[in-house]
Amino acid sequence: MYPISNMSQSHTKRAVDLFCGCGGISAGLQLAGYDVIAGLDVEKRYISTFAHNFPDAHAITDSIVTLPAADFASRIGIKPGELDLLAGGPPCQGFSKNVPRKNRYLEDPKNLLVKSFLEYAEYLNPRIILMENVAEMKNGFDGQYTDEVVSRLEAAGYTVSQAVLNAADYGIPQRRRRAFFLANRLGRTFSIPQPTHMLKPATPLLINEAQHVSVWEAIGDLPPLAHGEGKDWTPYASDFQSEYQRLMRNAHGAVRNHVARKLQPKQFERLSSIGPGQGHKDLPVHLQVKGGYSGAYARLTKDMIAPTITRWVFHPGSGRWGHPVDARVLSIREVARIQGFPDSYEFVGSYTQQAGQLGNAVPPLLAKKVVSDLDRQLALYTASSRSTSPSNDSFSPSVGKRKVTA
Repeated sequence: MYPISNMSQSHTKRAVDLFCGCGGISAGLQLAGYDVIAGLDVEKRYISTFAHNFPDAHAITDSIVTLPAADFASRIGIKPGELDLLAGGPPCQGFSKNVPRKNRYLEDPKNLLVKSFLEYAEYLNPRIILMENVAEMKNGFDGQYTDEVVSRLEAAGYTVSQAVLNAADYGIPQRRRRAFFLANRLGRTFSIPQPTHMLKPATPLLINEAQHVSVWEAIGDLPPLAHGEGKDWTPYASDFQSEYQRLMRNAHGAVRNHVARKLQPKQFERLSSIGPGQGHKDLPVHLQVKGGYSGAYARLTKDMIAPTITRWVFHPGSGRWGHPVDARVLSIREVARIQGFPDSYEFVGSYTQQAGQLGNAVPPLLAKKVVSDLDRQLALYTASSRSTSPSNDSFSPSVGKRKVTA
């Protein structure tokens, strides 16, 4: 953890996660040294996982649209200006490329939650703001939403940086492009963290740069399963086989949520009739499907980087979710690995609810890397300014909670 102010490193910085869902950003913030004191989400089936993993935090099931920011602050016991970091990923389905262009419009209610997030930010006046959204949001509607985010935060006294990041470039085994807005009221312009991983080159490099993490580097140490198999606790199949697996593993020697969904007979027949890397176009004639996604009934390969995880990851007809070795779809734990959740993070709810939680989550490792780099930059600024004048800008002490490890 990097110190941002002149207070003791024994004090943890406090954060709140709006639209927290199952807690992807929250897990990343905790890994970066923050104390997540509250999460807010309207979807009870999703926030249940947040509450399970953050038992000492306020898990508030309510709508940000109808819950005033002042009431929220009162419920979690915080006053304007006391919060160290406010994070959130306002749902913006109206921007998604999965929505036909003719059905996208600026004042779509699905897009207005961004404005609710800004209202909370303006009231709570946190030191740092992190907002994440679909990549299409940044340039959608000729950049009008981006302009509004930046202008409103600047009017509230913040300096804003923005960029679209691909999770694969930061060590997550998934091609997931997302827009990030970083703002602070210390007057510093954040530089966006440089990628730490790169596409495997055609020829060896002279410099030692990390390559993108592949599917098998992420999940290869988890035991094989037939569809419908799995236990609540599952021992690892082997020692870790990659640095990523070492980073993800817990100390128990076993994981939860590694259960393979039972497929319908036709679904299983389709997946079992094709090999790794193949899809619905390779199905036997009598098993082919009409239309559908390009990756429908497709299987991953060991050496590929996974496509963007969606809430439909439980259904083989909705994407390339077939396991690269077993004739089944990915287990929840395998999906969590690909999303960058450590094995100590547990998911609750039905299989499809857990899939929905993961599909809508921000990869914790990506959130951690963004925030840790932000802290590093502020630490450098604080160190340089401290030599010229004393700082009265200190962070608040934290409250304890269950620790997520990676």
